[in-house]
Amino acid sequence: MMLSFMGTPPPEGKRLLSEIEVQYVKGVGPRRFEALRSIGVLTAMDLLYYFPRRYLDRTRIYKIKDAAAAILMTEEVTFVGRIKSVQVVRRGHGRNMMYIRLADDSGTMRCVWFNAVQYFANAFKEEELIAFSGKVTSYQDRPCLIHPDYDHLEDEADEAFLHTGGIIPVYPTTEALKRVGLDSRGFRRLIKNLLNNLDLYEFPPDPFPKEIISINSLMDLCEAVSKIHFPKDEKELNYSLRRFKFEELFYLQLLLAIRRNLIRHSPGLAFKEPGALVEKFGKEVIPFKLTEAQRNVLHEIFADLKSGHPMYRLIQGDVGSGKTIVALIAILLSVENGYQAAFMAPTEILAAQHYATLSRYLSPLGVETSLLIGGQKKKVRADVYSDIESGRTSVVVGTHAIIQEKVKFNRLGLIVVDEQQRFGVMQRMALQEKAGATRGEPHLLVMTATPIPRTLSLTIYGDLDISLIDEMPVGRKKIRTALRGESSRDKLYKFVREQVLSGRQTFIVYPLVNETEKSDLKAATQSFIRLRDEIFRGFKVGLIHGQMTDTEKNDIMLAFKKNAVNILVSTTVIEVGIDVPNATVMVIEHADRFGLSQLHQLRGRIGRGVHQSYCILMSEDKFLDEKKIQTSDEATTNRRLRLFASTDDGFKIAEYDLMLRGPGEFFGTKQSGAPPLKLANPVRDRDIIMQARKSAFELAEADPHLRDKEHERLREVLLRNYKDSFDFLKAN
Repeated sequence: MMLSFMGTPPPEGKRLLSEIEVQYVKGVGPRRFEALRSIGVLTAMDLLYYFPRRYLDRTRIYKIKDAAAAILMTEEVTFVGRIKSVQVVRRGHGRNMMYIRLADDSGTMRCVWFNAVQYFANAFKEEELIAFSGKVTSYQDRPCLIHPDYDHLEDEADEAFLHTGGIIPVYPTTEALKRVGLDSRGFRRLIKNLLNNLDLYEFPPDPFPKEIISINSLMDLCEAVSKIHFPKDEKELNYSLRRFKFEELFYLQLLLAIRRNLIRHSPGLAFKEPGALVEKFGKEVIPFKLTEAQRNVLHEIFADLKSGHPMYRLIQGDVGSGKTIVALIAILLSVENGYQAAFMAPTEILAAQHYATLSRYLSPLGVETSLLIGGQKKKVRADVYSDIESGRTSVVVGTHAIIQEKVKFNRLGLIVVDEQQRFGVMQRMALQEKAGATRGEPHLLVMTATPIPRTLSLTIYGDLDISLIDEMPVGRKKIRTALRGESSRDKLYKFVREQVLSGRQTFIVYPLVNETEKSDLKAATQSFIRLRDEIFRGFKVGLIHGQMTDTEKNDIMLAFKKNAVNILVSTTVIEVGIDVPNATVMVIEHADRFGLSQLHQLRGRIGRGVHQSYCILMSEDKFLDEKKIQTSDEATTNRRLRLFASTDDGFKIAEYDLMLRGPGEFFGTKQSGAPPLKLANPVRDRDIIMQARKSAFELAEADPHLRDKEHERLREVLLRNYKDSFDFLKAN
């Protein structure tokens, strides 16, 4: 609920901090109230829960004379000093630079900004006291900070506080907040004043039962609120942070636990044992034996499908491990029991590819399969709608077009979702609501080729049962991976020609579609012309990227599958699901610009046939030659690329990638529906995740509706703070 400034004080007497509108906190006033309201800070309690984004630790403040020694350090450091000069250098084509010379009593150093520098030029004044934080790097053979974080420390109180107070909170801020004096300095004063006057208010009771507080050794809520803003030392800071990380993770796990209970007590479809159709498929249709891992996962799936409760199962399996065959057998069991199945893919290219695969296997069994994607003609789509509603179509493969209002299933029994993280909760929920005449909720089978570390899977898929296909089919050859610099380019092109002349095909992947003035990266469109007209003249070279129409992309991929195109120049549009067994070479340009999990997905596009495959990572020589490495960032890039080249273990790669990039960037898209994590990190906070999960699931098992008196406050917090996540309880 949005509040307006009323201009009158609250009634006398102690009131709960959660009921005191922030406008009545000393030091706020009308202008600051409007700014705070814009970021969701409406009450005094909201203000106390506006936590610092980082801290300045006086034990980690470096003297400028020690900057050179910090170049190869992986962690950020802080320098405090006064600005001696601000210089903007205009280099044309929008490539402006700004240099700041920072001085303390030990020397001076430079801080550098590239491009878009006008804002930063106006943000600093000569002789002001400031703290700059970042990784020290070498620029023009001198130690410097590039685009550092900063905190203005303009008055003597801040300076004294900084050097005697130990740990200084730094708050997230915006231009609107800064205009009313709420930079970090302003927030420190405002929150410190509120904490100093807590005896004027009633602090809300701790929602956690005493047993959970005791078992998990949690700091008292009031004390934790105070210490997270102004800890006296690192131990006190970590203890208070742990309390709020636990709190975030507990409420997420409680939502997952409640949803899991709902699933397990909901009526579902009870399938019979596999019969003649599944048996015929295994004996006559597939020309290979299933791996032990595939058989184990099928055993788990069959148990779910027979249970009478809806299946909610995630299959994790590396690229090429055989997830689709497992899903296909589950689909056949659904058809055998008189139900339809829907197979949902994130892109039209991938949907068309899955349709071709499923049709090839299902046609000999007399199972009718339809494709439903956005690019079809109206008459074709109308016929598909009719076949789905009448039940003539047993299996529907498509994109989000499947969840359109016009699509009506006759008896939907099983939903298979490929690359689940690319769909939002509401999209999956819409598909589940299309069960048609079925009595009970349809079963859900989710697949992903993105290896997900266990702790992350517990925060995102904590309500699903998880199956792992950790075995590759017999005869699959290991892909040879190599790192190469610009000095090896001629040899690379010779190798590609030899592969194409022997009948094989090649992917060449670029991070960009078009080159820009602001980037020195080679791009797919411009490189395609040079590769086609000069480097590989006489060969059939094609181009595919995300800005093409779906029809154009489908046409070029079909030509590549038929070997009418020998070399395909591409962006990451081919990252997921493209299956061309004859493609044996994957060249990834500017490999240092890709995340490790993305590189792993790209590498998975080859090695799918009987021939030896090769993945070549092209990068600047400075990232490959350890003798040329000058900065910590270059050293990290070197380690990333060498780790990737040394292993094909997707989970090992994913764990390292997650550690480097964080869970938000790991998937590229945010999981809609789930409450966000602001403090907790699934990589660093594994122990807290496990503790929070144990407590939450035990509580949900003992009191699934939170009706017990000691759980009333937990229920209130859940209803008040997580109401936007209640669709998350209903959907997967």
